[in-house]
Amino acid sequence: MMTKTALIVEDEIFVALDLERILLDAGYTVAAIAADSDSAIQAAPGCGFAFVDVNLRDGPTGPGVAERMARDYGVKVVFVTANPAQIDRGMECALGYIRKPFSEAAILAAAAFATDGERPANDDIVMLGSNIA
Repeated sequence: MMTKTALIVEDEIFVALDLERILLDAGYTVAAIAADSDSAIQAAPGCGFAFVDVNLRDGPTGPGVAERMARDYGVKVVFVTANPAQIDRGMECALGYIRKPFSEAAILAAAAFATDGERPANDDIVMLGSNIA
């Protein structure tokens, strides 16, 4: 089983706090909330999975961050974005994406998938790339 430690990469603080609350209530650990690519990469070691927005404080850097975290630290990535068309890079490194505004059920299904490999029945998660088992 993967580690139940999450990283939230999101520059909108209310969205980030909502994600954090959902995860903490469900028994996950949240290592950090990162608003830009540098803080996200710094917080990545030791995290099992990350919810990553495409557009961060330093621009549309989410896909690049996702790619680096997956490659260098084995972090499982789920994008949480209002702009899924912007996920061009990073497709191969992510499990999928959840469209904003998100439901609590979608977030919990994605977290379970990232930690246990339990396939989400929830169609709020769009699967990506070659990571589909």
